Amino acid sequence: MAKPMTKTQLVAALADDMGGDKKAAGAALDAVCALITREVSGGGAVTLPGVGKIYCRERPERMVRNPATGEQIKKDADKVVKMTIAKALKDSVNG
Repeated sequence: MAKPMTKTQLVAALADDMGGDKKAAGAALDAVCALITREVSGGGAVTLPGVGKIYCRERPERMVRNPATGEQIKKDADKVVKMTIAKALKDSVNG
């Protein structure tokens, strides 16, 4: 498995593709991340065309087991962030 791309590498590649400087690419990346965070934390969803859909899902209250002791404990309801991958990205990886 290849190492994940770092933010610095992502900003450099984005600046290269845009034909601009790294400062503008970094600002654009930060703006997109802030927008996704704001929208998903507010209960909405964001679709990135060709990549996927990021959304928040509520999980109900449930019983879980402590692996160290085997004791059953109640876990409160919470929210988790999910991402559904777009078919185009799946096909490009598998094809």
